[in-house]
Amino acid sequence: MRIIGGIYRGRILKSPSDFKTRPTSDRLRETIFNILNPQINQFTNFLDLCAGTGAVGIEALSRGAGHTTFVEISRKMCGLIEKNLDYLEIPEPQTDIICERSEKFLNKTKSTFDLVYFDPPYQNDYLPVLQIFSAENSDLLSPQAVLIAEHSTKTDLPDLLGQLRRWRFLKQGESCLSFFEKK
Repeated sequence: MRIIGGIYRGRILKSPSDFKTRPTSDRLRETIFNILNPQINQFTNFLDLCAGTGAVGIEALSRGAGHTTFVEISRKMCGLIEKNLDYLEIPEPQTDIICERSEKFLNKTKSTFDLVYFDPPYQNDYLPVLQIFSAENSDLLSPQAVLIAEHSTKTDLPDLLGQLRRWRFLKQGESCLSFFEKK
Protein backbone atom coordinates (compact mmCIF):
# COMPACT_ATOMS: atom_id res chain seq x y z
CA MET A 1 0.00 0.00 0.00
CA ARG A 2 1.34 3.36 -0.98
CA ILE A 3 0.18 6.97 -0.88
CA ILE A 4 -1.07 7.95 -4.35
CA GLY A 5 -0.76 11.76 -4.33
CA GLY A 6 0.18 14.84 -2.36
CA ILE A 7 3.14 15.51 -0.10
CA TYR A 8 3.56 11.85 0.96
CA ARG A 9 3.15 10.52 -2.58
CA GLY A 10 4.90 7.20 -3.20
CA ARG A 11 5.50 6.47 0.49
CA ILE A 12 4.75 2.87 1.44
CA LEU A 13 2.44 2.29 4.41
CA LYS A 14 2.69 -0.54 6.89
CA SER A 15 -0.09 -3.06 6.41
CA PRO A 16 -1.43 -5.90 8.56
CA SER A 17 0.18 -9.31 8.34
CA ASP A 18 -3.18 -11.11 8.34
CA PHE A 19 -6.05 -10.88 5.89
CA LYS A 20 -8.78 -9.88 8.38
CA THR A 21 -8.55 -6.29 7.15
CA ARG A 22 -9.52 -5.43 3.57
CA PRO A 23 -7.55 -2.28 2.74
CA THR A 24 -8.95 0.04 0.08
CA SER A 25 -6.94 -0.61 -3.06
CA ASP A 26 -4.58 2.01 -4.51
CA ARG A 27 -6.75 2.19 -7.64
CA LEU A 28 -9.96 2.78 -5.68
CA ARG A 29 -8.29 5.43 -3.49
CA GLU A 30 -7.06 7.17 -6.63
CA THR A 31 -10.62 7.20 -7.99
CA ILE A 32 -11.98 8.61 -4.72
CA PHE A 33 -9.43 11.40 -4.52
CA ASN A 34 -9.72 12.33 -8.19
CA ILE A 35 -13.35 13.14 -7.35
CA LEU A 36 -12.73 14.74 -3.93
CA ASN A 37 -9.52 16.66 -4.62
CA PRO A 38 -11.21 19.99 -5.48
CA GLN A 39 -12.91 19.93 -2.05
CA ILE A 40 -9.77 19.30 0.01
CA ASN A 41 -7.94 22.20 1.60
CA GLN A 42 -6.24 23.15 4.87
CA PHE A 43 -9.64 23.65 6.54
CA THR A 44 -11.04 20.24 5.56
CA ASN A 45 -12.06 18.06 8.51
CA PHE A 46 -11.88 14.45 7.24
CA LEU A 47 -13.40 11.43 9.02
CA ASP A 48 -12.10 7.94 8.22
CA LEU A 49 -14.69 5.53 9.74
CA CYS A 50 -13.66 1.87 10.08
CA ALA A 51 -10.22 3.19 9.20
CA GLY A 52 -8.30 -0.09 9.05
CA THR A 53 -4.71 0.88 8.18
CA GLY A 54 -5.63 4.56 7.91
CA ALA A 55 -4.64 4.70 4.23
CA VAL A 56 -7.67 6.75 3.12
CA GLY A 57 -7.37 9.29 5.92
CA ILE A 58 -3.62 9.57 5.39
CA GLU A 59 -4.23 10.11 1.68
CA ALA A 60 -6.53 13.00 2.61
CA LEU A 61 -3.80 14.54 4.80
CA SER A 62 -1.25 14.05 2.04
CA ARG A 63 -3.51 15.98 -0.33
CA GLY A 64 -3.91 18.91 2.04
CA ALA A 65 -6.73 18.13 4.50
CA GLY A 66 -6.27 20.08 7.71
CA HIS A 67 -7.34 17.31 10.09
CA THR A 68 -8.27 13.63 9.96
CA THR A 69 -10.07 11.63 12.63
CA PHE A 70 -9.49 7.88 12.35
CA VAL A 71 -12.14 5.69 13.98
CA GLU A 72 -11.37 1.98 14.21
CA ILE A 73 -12.65 -0.69 16.59
CA SER A 74 -9.51 -2.88 16.51
CA ARG A 75 -6.77 -1.87 18.95
CA LYS A 76 -4.24 -3.64 16.74
CA MET A 77 -5.27 -1.54 13.73
CA CYS A 78 -5.28 1.67 15.82
CA GLY A 79 -1.66 0.85 16.69
CA LEU A 80 -0.89 0.35 13.00
CA ILE A 81 -2.48 3.72 12.12
CA GLU A 82 -0.31 5.34 14.78
CA LYS A 83 2.81 3.66 13.34
CA ASN A 84 1.94 4.89 9.84
CA LEU A 85 1.40 8.45 11.10
CA ASP A 86 4.69 8.35 13.03
CA TYR A 87 6.53 6.90 10.03
CA LEU A 88 5.30 9.77 7.83
CA GLU A 89 6.00 12.29 10.63
CA ILE A 90 2.48 13.74 10.40
CA PRO A 91 2.10 16.35 13.16
CA GLU A 92 -0.10 15.14 16.04
CA PRO A 93 -2.44 18.19 15.96
CA GLN A 94 -3.58 17.07 12.48
CA THR A 95 -4.93 13.72 13.67
CA ASP A 96 -7.04 11.91 16.22
CA ILE A 97 -7.19 8.14 16.55
CA ILE A 98 -10.34 6.86 18.24
CA CYS A 99 -10.46 3.17 19.10
CA GLU A 100 -14.17 2.35 19.37
CA ARG A 101 -17.27 1.41 17.40
CA SER A 102 -18.35 3.91 14.75
CA GLU A 103 -21.87 4.28 16.16
CA LYS A 104 -20.58 5.02 19.66
CA PHE A 105 -18.18 7.66 18.35
CA LEU A 106 -20.82 9.32 16.14
CA ASN A 107 -23.37 9.47 18.94
CA LYS A 108 -21.02 11.32 21.29
CA THR A 109 -18.82 13.52 19.07
CA LYS A 110 -19.43 17.26 18.82
CA SER A 111 -17.36 17.57 15.61
CA THR A 112 -18.64 18.46 12.16
CA PHE A 113 -17.00 16.83 9.15
CA ASP A 114 -16.52 18.01 5.57
CA LEU A 115 -15.58 14.64 4.09
CA VAL A 116 -16.41 11.21 5.50
CA TYR A 117 -15.17 7.86 4.28
CA PHE A 118 -17.07 4.86 5.67
CA ASP A 119 -15.63 1.42 4.86
CA PRO A 120 -16.82 -1.26 7.28
CA PRO A 121 -16.28 -4.97 6.73
CA TYR A 122 -18.55 -5.89 3.83
CA GLN A 123 -20.78 -8.16 5.90
CA ASN A 124 -21.79 -5.25 8.18
CA ASP A 125 -25.13 -3.49 8.14
CA TYR A 126 -24.50 0.02 6.80
CA LEU A 127 -27.85 1.52 7.76
CA PRO A 128 -27.26 2.16 11.50
CA VAL A 129 -24.29 4.44 10.70
CA LEU A 130 -25.94 6.08 7.69
CA GLN A 131 -29.06 6.76 9.78
CA ILE A 132 -26.99 8.64 12.37
CA PHE A 133 -25.66 10.93 9.63
CA SER A 134 -29.07 11.25 7.97
CA ALA A 135 -31.04 12.24 11.09
CA GLU A 136 -32.70 15.65 10.68
CA ASN A 137 -31.09 16.96 13.88
CA SER A 138 -27.59 15.71 13.00
CA ASP A 139 -24.80 18.30 12.79
CA LEU A 140 -22.14 15.72 11.89
CA LEU A 141 -21.93 16.90 8.29
CA SER A 142 -21.11 20.44 7.16
CA PRO A 143 -23.51 21.94 4.57
CA GLN A 144 -21.30 20.94 1.58
CA ALA A 145 -20.11 17.65 3.08
CA VAL A 146 -19.65 14.46 1.10
CA LEU A 147 -20.02 11.04 2.70
CA ILE A 148 -18.60 8.10 0.75
CA ALA A 149 -19.55 4.53 1.62
CA GLU A 150 -17.44 1.73 0.18
CA HIS A 151 -19.47 -1.46 -0.13
CA SER A 152 -19.71 -4.75 -1.93
CA THR A 153 -21.54 -5.10 -5.24
CA LYS A 154 -23.94 -7.35 -3.26
CA THR A 155 -24.91 -4.53 -0.87
CA ASP A 156 -27.70 -2.25 -2.00
CA LEU A 157 -27.79 1.16 -0.32
CA PRO A 158 -30.79 3.53 -0.61
CA ASP A 159 -30.66 6.60 -2.87
CA LEU A 160 -32.47 8.67 -0.20
CA LEU A 161 -32.16 8.33 3.55
CA GLY A 162 -33.34 11.13 5.84
CA GLN A 163 -31.30 14.23 4.97
CA LEU A 164 -28.92 12.22 2.73
CA ARG A 165 -29.14 11.83 -1.03
CA ARG A 166 -26.90 9.58 -3.10
CA TRP A 167 -25.60 11.67 -6.01
CA ARG A 168 -23.01 9.31 -7.46
CA PHE A 169 -22.41 5.58 -7.66
CA LEU A 170 -19.23 3.92 -8.95
CA LYS A 171 -18.38 0.26 -9.34
CA GLN A 172 -14.80 -1.03 -9.51
CA GLY A 173 -14.39 -4.81 -9.45
CA GLU A 174 -16.18 -6.20 -6.38
CA SER A 175 -16.23 -2.78 -4.69
CA CYS A 176 -18.73 0.04 -5.06
CA LEU A 177 -18.62 3.63 -3.91
CA SER A 178 -21.79 5.48 -2.98
CA PHE A 179 -21.40 9.27 -2.65
CA PHE A 180 -23.95 11.00 -0.40
CA GLU A 181 -24.63 14.67 0.31
CA LYS A 182 -27.20 16.57 2.35
CA LYS A 183 -30.47 17.23 0.51
